[in-house]
Amino acid sequence: MNPRLLLPISLIVATFAVSTSSIFIRFAQADGVPSLVIAALRLTFATILIAPLALTRHLDEIKRLSRTEVLLGVFSGIFLAVHFATWITSLEYTTVASSVVFVGTGPLWVALLSPLLLKEHVSRIAVAGLVLAVIGGMVIGLGDACAWKSGLVCPELSAIMQGRAMWGNFLALMGAWAVTGYLVIGRKLRAGTSLISYIFLVYGMAAIILTIIMFASGNTPAGFGPKTYGWIFLLAAIPQLIGHTTYNWALKYLTATLVAVTVLGEPIGSATLAFFLLNETPSLMTITGGILILLGIFLSSLRSK
Repeated sequence: MNPRLLLPISLIVATFAVSTSSIFIRFAQADGVPSLVIAALRLTFATILIAPLALTRHLDEIKRLSRTEVLLGVFSGIFLAVHFATWITSLEYTTVASSVVFVGTGPLWVALLSPLLLKEHVSRIAVAGLVLAVIGGMVIGLGDACAWKSGLVCPELSAIMQGRAMWGNFLALMGAWAVTGYLVIGRKLRAGTSLISYIFLVYGMAAIILTIIMFASGNTPAGFGPKTYGWIFLLAAIPQLIGHTTYNWALKYLTATLVAVTVLGEPIGSATLAFFLLNETPSLMTITGGILILLGIFLSSLRSK
């Protein structure tokens, strides 16, 4: 089927697949699994699941990869690992709301670097959509931190920009920079590399780096129950293999900026799933932010070829 027909449906599926990530992580954390262990096992399981296909049907292509292509894939995997490690760790120092706001700036960095590194022009209407989507993400993030007390009351900016919170916010910003490198390299490398070969290299490298970080932090992947490993397996199968892999597939046909903006739709899917699975009713700010994100994605896609 023509990729142009598949793209809209595929991106919607990918967004909802990635949106299950927070649900599965929450279930695993409820069993006492450290976040870095979850991240390391997520990429390890994903690599193991894709290995039989990669090593049987794509082994010849993997062997033919040039040194440059291998290095790019390795760096993409490192960026992916750094993204998970820094963003997850940021949650230990700052609020979820602040972390989401800072890591959600990723598309802005992709838009800034794409003209320089990928020679991809970003139209004015795409920039407007990008800004709108990022604002929508910030509205959702701040909605978790604000409350109605005879009016909307939000935390002071000084509380966000000092002490432990400042370090956590910086880690979340590093997560945004890392995902930028992951998407920019993916856009460049996917032009001449098959999807399976690419994700096997990238996910495998990310798994190695995250495993090293996991052990260096004093954590171990052993000692948890079957149900816990089941949640992490689903985390690898659905958000990673279906969600991230579909985004990587789309990088061959869409600009890195548009794919990055589409990723911002994750909070919408997460809120929808939380409503049905966890009986969590989305707040007015969540709904408002979701509308802004959807409008931003629509505007960003108008000029995409």
